[in-house]
Amino acid sequence: MSRLTHSETHMVHRIGWLRAAVLGANDGLVSTASLVVGVAAAGSGRPEILIAGLAGLVAGAMSMAAGEYVSVSSQTDAEQADIARETKELAETPEEELNELTSIYLTRGLDEALARQVAVQLTKKDALGAHVRDELGISETVVAHPIQAALVSAATFSFGAVVPLIMAALSPTAQITSVVAVTTLVALAVLGGLGASVGGAGITKGAVRVTFWGALAMAATAVVGTVFGVAAG
Repeated sequence: MSRLTHSETHMVHRIGWLRAAVLGANDGLVSTASLVVGVAAAGSGRPEILIAGLAGLVAGAMSMAAGEYVSVSSQTDAEQADIARETKELAETPEEELNELTSIYLTRGLDEALARQVAVQLTKKDALGAHVRDELGISETVVAHPIQAALVSAATFSFGAVVPLIMAALSPTAQITSVVAVTTLVALAVLGGLGASVGGAGITKGAVRVTFWGALAMAATAVVGTVFGVAAG
């Protein structure tokens, strides 16, 4: 008898690295482009603009890496503490933990007899795994890893930041602001659409929300650069 295999592709397993990657690239584009636009609007020359942008790239990449590492490490520490507490409770009060697992399955729609049976069978096979998954809501599928998140954030930040720097280096000095702004908006739209597509969301919505906030950031820094540039002049 032939069997048809049912293959499914889900997006949830990408959450750990996708969030760090999209956040890193978006930050690299927006922060560096805004810095370049602000410095250019103040009337600075190309060398000053490029130095400021390069400094922003290095500082931003390191900051992103450190921030992601600390953030994900804190999350991991909290999860490990919960798992340790659950391990202790399973050893000290197994019957209460079994009742707790039964009640969880009751709230999910099973009748009392079946909920108890499921709880007993899962406890026999892997009591801690059942409680970690169904009571604590911790799943290996969506767990992010600190070093992975840090490296992905730093790399994608640098990748995003390179775009406005290249455009600033290649554009005529008088047109750096406009060229960097337009290029960055296009890149943000592509990034937002790509991130939404990989995550299984709407491409247009993802592109619009990223582009809007990028445009707002560059407009704000352009105003600041213009005001302080005029004041300094």
